[in-house]
Amino acid sequence: MIASQQAGISLLRNKIYMRVYSAFAAASFGDWFDMLAIQVLVGYRWHADPLMLALIPVANALPSILLGSVAGAAADRMNKLKLMRICDLLTAILTLLVLFAPNMAWLLPLLMLRAAISTLNVPAQQALTRSIVREDQLLQATSLNGIVNQGSKIAGPLLGGFALSVLSPQWCILICACLRLGSYLLLLTVKHTETGNSRELLDAEHQSASAPEQPIPLRTLWAEGWSFILHSRLLLVTMLFGLTGALAIQMVDFQFTSLFRTVAPDQESLLGWMVAASGVGAILIIVAMNRIKRPIGYGWRFGSSYALIGLSIGGLGLLPVGVSVLPVLILGFIMGVGNGIFIVTFNYCLQKETPPHMIGRIFGIQNTILGIVMIGAPLIGGLLVQVAGPAVTFLNFGMVIALLGLVGILFGKMLWPAPASQAVTFKSA
Repeated sequence: MIASQQAGISLLRNKIYMRVYSAFAAASFGDWFDMLAIQVLVGYRWHADPLMLALIPVANALPSILLGSVAGAAADRMNKLKLMRICDLLTAILTLLVLFAPNMAWLLPLLMLRAAISTLNVPAQQALTRSIVREDQLLQATSLNGIVNQGSKIAGPLLGGFALSVLSPQWCILICACLRLGSYLLLLTVKHTETGNSRELLDAEHQSASAPEQPIPLRTLWAEGWSFILHSRLLLVTMLFGLTGALAIQMVDFQFTSLFRTVAPDQESLLGWMVAASGVGAILIIVAMNRIKRPIGYGWRFGSSYALIGLSIGGLGLLPVGVSVLPVLILGFIMGVGNGIFIVTFNYCLQKETPPHMIGRIFGIQNTILGIVMIGAPLIGGLLVQVAGPAVTFLNFGMVIALLGLVGILFGKMLWPAPASQAVTFKSA
């Protein structure tokens, strides 16, 4: 315990790591900050139809699916620090070009190119971390990197929603470009000679070079991960339950602009307020769940999360034309509470029920599945909104998601039967 605390203090005093970590945090946060601004720009200013809106998440997700393995290989073979600098600079330039994009024909290729470049940043930063921290600090450094990588997906849209409620979409996109430029400038303060590690690490690298270990093929690692999931009933049910809910949610996730453009055509900031309220609800419930000591089963957790999300989405479909901001804030808050419950429960379940040496593979499989969902579901949802209208689509999918939550509550003990695993407290989650 004392050694762990000393390692943590020492890591915070590692100026090289803290600069790289801060740059990575700014870059990751920027990747998600302008997401809502682009939706508002496309939906309200360009009056794009729902199917065109659905192409935005596809443009952002497709490069990571196609280039993920290539990006990892490139990060292993190139100078990591230079690669991160190049990524930040090019991403800042492309974000500025997004600001001046006149239509979707220009915007979508720019978003795809920006997403493709961003896929290099995470593996390069992870590989660089390995060379600038000591072995006893590696676990904590990896955890901090993971917090930034996952936390930016929540904090970026949340604060972007707050900014969008008081600023124009163009200003939010400009802030995103400034974050990437700030990351680039911060990395310039890290000298090339400083990125090497201590002599102990150099000696270790020399020893490993003289007696290299045979790397396990990537195909074998993924096969083992899939085999473990398929043979673990609890993980398999959790993955299927999460995938089914994500499929329904992603049908409407990028159609909020279509809905609000119909019920409140003169209130561009309504989407920002809803996301801000959702973020507040998620933060409050996550804090509350960490204080709960009474064990509650996975079924109640997953079921209540989907029930709340479904009720809020269905409620948004019932909003009348000319709606005020108050009902949107309430429904956004309820949605955030549901999201917060699901995020904590899902991540806790995967971590708790997976052996430490397989966590990376299990989360990698989960990310890949979610990425595939992000390709198909938004397009189908956009087509349905275009044919049936946003209000009907939101109402119907809200009922489907709420019904899925009800199934989780009623049949939770059958779906997640292991008493030792499902008795969950989130004090340490």
